[in-house]
Formats: sequence, C-alpha cells, structure tokens
Amino acid sequence: MFRRRLRLPAVLGACLLVAASAATLSAPAAAEPVDEPAVQVSIDTFGPVAPKAGEQVVIKGRVTNTSSVTFDAPQALACIDRTRLASTSALDAISTEQNVPMDKRDSCSNLTTDSQTFQPFDQPLAPKQTVQFSLKVPWKEWRINGDTGVYVVGVTFRGETPNDGRVMAGRARLLMPVIGRQPLQRTVSTALVVPLRFRPTQLGGRNFANEALAKALAPTGSLGRLLALGRQRKVTWLVDPAMLDEIRQLGKGYVILGQNGQTTSGTGQATAAVWLKEFDATTARGNQVVLLPYGDPDVAGLLDSGGPLKDLVGRARTKTEHSGGELAPTFTNGLWLEGGAAASRYLGAASGGFAGATPDDLNLVSSSSWTARTRPVLTSTPVYDVLTPESPDHAVRTVIADSALTEGGPDPETANNPLQVRQRFAAVTALIAAAGKSAASVVALPPRGWDPNGTATAALAGSLSLPWIKTTDLGTIVATSPKPQPVKAPTAPRTNGVLSEAQLQSVSQLDAATSTMQNLLVDGSQLPDVMTQALLRSASTSWNGYPEEAQYFSSIERGSANQQLGKVHLVNASVDRGLRKEIKVNLAGSKGTFPLTITNETDWSVRVGIVVTPVNRTDLKIKTPQTVVLGPGQKWTPRINASAEQNGLIRANAQVTNAAGKPVGKSQEMLIQASQYGSVGWILVAAACALLFGTSFVRIYRRIRIERRNPAAVTTTTEPADSAESEEPGEAAETPDPAHGRHAANGVPEETPGTSLKEGVGSKDG
Repeated sequence: MFRRRLRLPAVLGACLLVAASAATLSAPAAAEPVDEPAVQVSIDTFGPVAPKAGEQVVIKGRVTNTSSVTFDAPQALACIDRTRLASTSALDAISTEQNVPMDKRDSCSNLTTDSQTFQPFDQPLAPKQTVQFSLKVPWKEWRINGDTGVYVVGVTFRGETPNDGRVMAGRARLLMPVIGRQPLQRTVSTALVVPLRFRPTQLGGRNFANEALAKALAPTGSLGRLLALGRQRKVTWLVDPAMLDEIRQLGKGYVILGQNGQTTSGTGQATAAVWLKEFDATTARGNQVVLLPYGDPDVAGLLDSGGPLKDLVGRARTKTEHSGGELAPTFTNGLWLEGGAAASRYLGAASGGFAGATPDDLNLVSSSSWTARTRPVLTSTPVYDVLTPESPDHAVRTVIADSALTEGGPDPETANNPLQVRQRFAAVTALIAAAGKSAASVVALPPRGWDPNGTATAALAGSLSLPWIKTTDLGTIVATSPKPQPVKAPTAPRTNGVLSEAQLQSVSQLDAATSTMQNLLVDGSQLPDVMTQALLRSASTSWNGYPEEAQYFSSIERGSANQQLGKVHLVNASVDRGLRKEIKVNLAGSKGTFPLTITNETDWSVRVGIVVTPVNRTDLKIKTPQTVVLGPGQKWTPRINASAEQNGLIRANAQVTNAAGKPVGKSQEMLIQASQYGSVGWILVAAACALLFGTSFVRIYRRIRIERRNPAAVTTTTEPADSAESEEPGEAAETPDPAHGRHAANGVPEETPGTSLKEGVGSKDG
C-alpha cells in the first residue's frame, strides 16, 4: 500500500520533467542583437551662410549606406529645431543626443509640406551605396519669426527595412544664424590667428630627415594652403621661428639623410624659396607676425619635469627674441598655451623671467582651458589679466581666444568639418554683434592638431567677409584694451605635458650632452647654434603623434653632440683586450707618477681636466691635477700622482672632464701595475742592512783588539789583509813557518827582514 502511494508522485514528477524538457527543446534560441541600421548623412553646402528673413536656403549633400541592409523607399528631408538661440551660452547647451537611438531623436522636425524640402530617391539604397541630395527650403517652411537668432537645422534620412519598417537611419545638423529685419547693433573686430608650425625635419646643416616639410610648403600642402589665406585677408601669423630657419635652409639647398647614412638630393628647394618669398610679401602688406618660443616647446611637460629641462622654456623664448631680427620690426615675441598648460603655474613661469622679455610680448590662451562655468565672458574683449600667484607680478596680460569660434557642430562627429566650422563662427559672431552697441573684439585661433590640411582654417578666413565682421590683428586688439579686467587662471590636472616620458627622457639626454659641450668651451657663447637649435627642436609639441620621427631626430642629434665631445680625448697607447682597450702603466714604489695625454681636436679652445678612479681597489689614492686650457689641436700631458698600499694589478678608469667636472666622452680603462715593498718587504730590507753593518762592525772591532794586544805585530804586503780576522776568539792559532811568512806559535807574526810596520796591512794606517 505504501509503495503504491509513492509510485503515483513519482510518475507525476517524471511526466513534469519530460514536459519541461520538451518545452526547453522546442523553445527558439535567443536572437543575437542586430546592429542598428544606419547611414551617414553629409552636408556639403549650405547657403546663404546667414539668411535674412524671407530668403530661401539651399542644402546639398550626400547619403552613404554604412549598414548591411538595403533601404527601400529612401528619402532625404530638411529639418529644424524651432527653438531660437539668442546667446553664445545657449549654443554650448545644445544637446548632442548621443545616448538616444537615431530613430528616437526628435529635436529636428522634418519639413514635409513643400516638395522642395524633401527628396525621394528612385532606387533602394544598397549597402555601401552613396546618393546625392539637393533641398531648397522656402523661408515660410521654417515657420520661425524674423528676429535675429540662431537655429539648429539639418537633413534626415528615412527608409524602410525588412525588420524595422520605416525608420530614421541618419541625420546631420548645423547652425543657421538668422539676421532679423532689425539691423545688427555693432560690428565685431575679429583677429584670425593662423598657426604656421611643423614638426622638425632638419638634422643640422644641409641634412634633413625627410621631405615632409618641403611637401607641406607646396600650394596643395597644409602650409601652402594656410599661407594663401594671407594674400587677400588680414590675418595674424603665429609662427615657430625654428620652422622658418628650416625653410630658409631648404631654399638654399639640402639633402635627405637616409637610415643607412647615405644622402639624396632634396627636391623642394624651389618650393621653399617661393613659400618664403610669399610669406615675406604678406608681412610687408601688414600681416602681424607673432613668433612662438623657438621650436614651440612643450611648456607644461618641461616645467613639470623640473631640473634642467624647465630651463629650456626660458632658453626657447630668449632664442626667439634674438632670432627675430630678420623679421623686425613686424614680429612680436609670443606664447601659446591651451588646455591644462594654461594653468597659472605654467603661464606665470613661461610668460616672463627670460632674457629679452618686454611688456609688448603676447600671451595667447584658449578659452577651452576653463570650464564652461568659470570661462571669462568674451563678448566685449578677449584681453584679461590672468592671476598667477606664482609669478613676480602676480598677473599676466593675456589674450584669450574664443574656442567657441572654432568648435563646429552641434554634432561631435562633424565638429571639424569646414562647413560646420564656418557656420559656428558665423553664429557666434552674429550673436555678439546683436548683443549690444559698445565695441566688441574676438580672437579666433584654431587649436593644435585641429586642422591638419588647412581646409577648416580656410573656412574661417572666408567668414571674415561677413557684413558684421571687421578684420584686425592681435596688436590692435591689445592696444584698444589698456585696462584689462582680472580673471582667475584655469585649474589643471597634476601633469599636462603632451610629450611622452620616453620623449622627455631623450630631450634630457640631449640636454646633458649639449650642456657638457658648452661647459667644455672656454667661451660658452661659442657653442654652435645648430646644437642649441637641435636641443630646442627636440622638445617641440609638434612631435605629438610622431614618436618614431621624434626618436630618430633625438638619436641623430645626440650622436652629433657626442661626436664633438669625442674630439677631446686621451691619446695614450693602449693594450688591445679583445672588445676593450686598456692603458697600462707601472707604479713603482708606494708613491709614483705616470703620464696621461689629452688632445683637443675641436675648432675651439677648451678647458679640460682628468680624473682617475679605481674600480677594484680602495687603497689607490690619486691626486687630481688642475684643469688647463687647450687651444685647437693642442695636447696636454699631466703627470698623475698616485700611491698604493699593496702590490698587484689595479683597474681604474681615466675620464676627461670639463670645467664643471662633468665627464667628456667615454672613460678609458686603465691597468695600473703597483710594485712596492710593503711592510713585510721593509722588515726584510731592514734585517739585511742590520746583518751587513753588524758583521762589518764585528770585523773592525776584532782587528782593533788584536792590534792593541800586539802593537809590534805586522804583516807583509803579500798576506791577505784579514788572515788574522778569520779566527774566532778563543781558538788556538796555528804556528806558521817563518820562511813562508806564517805566524809563530805565540800568535805574533815574525818580522821579515826588510819590512816595516808602516807597510803592513794590519797597521793603524791600514
């Protein structure tokens, strides 16, 4: 009975398990997420730039299918956000809708009443296919009033897909400034600052790393396009003087130095000469030139590094001040900081304190360095006194470029598009012109790396012809702002450099070699300009994005500096030890000297010293000689005073040094053979001397004693002088035969006829 009761639940459980399994097996697999079907909408032309009330607007562009689906019944439609924007801050607050799916974005309403405001396409839009559109929007279709303001307008794309039906798959927007029926209250004095800078390519003299600069100078190159802007318009050139030096050398002739050391003739000599001539012509027509610190160095990176590197900022500014003679009086010494590099600790340190600093120096900072909440108001003047507690004056007169003039948009993906930049510039300046009656000035300065081919900057220059714009330059704007208002400097992160740690390390190594060379020279001002220029170029912000070229440049310049240092070296004969060579000298005695010879093969007088340092022993003591001056081609052979307490081989390094005690070139290995007695040796020598003098004293004493005991005793001249001395005290003397001159039995020699005591060897005289 109990078994039956258990059997029923078991059967029911099994049935449920089978049913669940069947349901699981029959359920369809979860569908993988499918990418949102999308197209790219590009607006190529928009006109007029700022329509007046009543004017028709023409919009042309392209649609490219970037998805994998085909859109049926495709069409392009003009759209508008009818919210009127009446201030520059309102432009900054436009929503980008980046987190909203494309089909759900509704800030730009489609225009469908007039057939000219939308364009159906005859064929479906297949993947990777591009079609053109052209829309004409009558003024009434915008359905806005005639007041001056800015509106967000654009073009949307709609089409049908197999899975989603009809969707909006793409959109492009731009800013449309509208000039109302009431005339604008004022003109806006606008200074367009055009940066002319390029990464270094000159490796010294006629040697260049590549043709990149020469190609950029061509009419179709980036620098060629930018230069063309100053032919018919008033602009302010912001120039790296290091680039101008390179262009001058290109115009004189140059070669390309290959990786294998071979050279090929450069091809851009004529192009460089034409560019430089045209640049001089634009300055002659009145375009102001502001020279950056030489090489346009990474100010924040160098100052954050501290030590010798931070001094390069002042040296770069001094170099610019001295190199401006070829452009005087049309040049101004300037500084350009943006982002975190505009913090007070950088601005205060880089704006002054260098040789040649003047009150006329210009300091340019981008308004994007501040947050939107703390940004200075730039609708009247761009000139402010930025507070810098770290600087001696506690404030730096600064020209703040309005970054809103170059931001483009409102969609981030098209912000750098030349058309978008043009429309943003027109919108911002139109709002400033409509905001009051007093004078207004703005500065437009493209940010670094913003416009690599110069097309967006060309769009800015074209906007200078707008009716409410009055072109001017930085000098005029500063002159019309005699009493700038104070403003706090922007905040910044802890470090703000653009060069990598490896790049800064290369700069540090080149700086060490250059400083060693300068301290080696008797007259440090004779340091070749090419070495100073190479050092400053190695720290350029233009290397940002070109790490391999930067590394190649630094390695070549370090090799050149070390080659000069290697011309001051030791010339002593060395012993070949396989992979190394050693100078071998002998040191006899506990103290001694040995010579070392230094030669100067450079073209300058140098002050050198020499330091010998033991490697494997601590008992070697070396007296370092005083430094001396060597003229070109001269040698110096000091004698090195040394002492060692023990015998044996001592390994040491001989190092040539400059006046500051810094190593010059590579050290030379030495092998010193110390050969001296030591304490045990001196004991043995003393014992030997004592034995020698002791035995001599004993012999002399015995002779004197014998003479005193036998005053009449004599010896013949033919007897050995010390025959009697060979006997030890107390021994019995042998009795010699008188006939042969031998001693008698009593030990007293017998007298031989014809002899005298005075002639005897054993006499007192003897």
